[in-house]
Amino acid sequence: MNIVVVILVLWLVVAVIVVLLYNGLVRGRLAVGEAWSAVQVQLQRRGNLIPNLVETVSGYARHERETLEGVTRARAQLQSATTPAEAAQANTMLTQALRSLFAVAEAYPELKANQNFLDLQAQLSDTEDKIAYARNFYNSRVLEYNARVTSVPGVFVAGLFGFRPADFFKADEASVEPVHVKFD
Repeated sequence: MNIVVVILVLWLVVAVIVVLLYNGLVRGRLAVGEAWSAVQVQLQRRGNLIPNLVETVSGYARHERETLEGVTRARAQLQSATTPAEAAQANTMLTQALRSLFAVAEAYPELKANQNFLDLQAQLSDTEDKIAYARNFYNSRVLEYNARVTSVPGVFVAGLFGFRPADFFKADEASVEPVHVKFD
């Protein structure tokens, strides 16, 4: 009789541990999803600012069509990204395209003094700061979640229930290189 009670207590302890680990993994996965949503909101905000910025610049720099089209293409790719890896790559492309756009704007003193352009530039700068914060927040949630998924004892429960490590939002190496713009 005592052996049966001991076995039942051990089973109960193991069941409680598994449930606690499972619930922790679920909470971690939900936190990652919530953080990714915050990143997407800021990326969408950035994407919504781009058409206004492109329209303002195009009024002054009609012959800079390639640069403007590059910004538009990069924006479209960012909006269609569905994973953190795709979004990171598209974000890098958009960052490079925007650098080129602002380099073009330097050649037009009237544009640099235009209030719409200045307002859009300030909003874009604010959005870039928010994207950086949201990306860091997302990556910290991914780190916490991945630690649960890949460390003992969580790795056993994670494997049993199909929890997989999440992707970090990584900046591409190309995004740290300066943009080179030539004026003919």
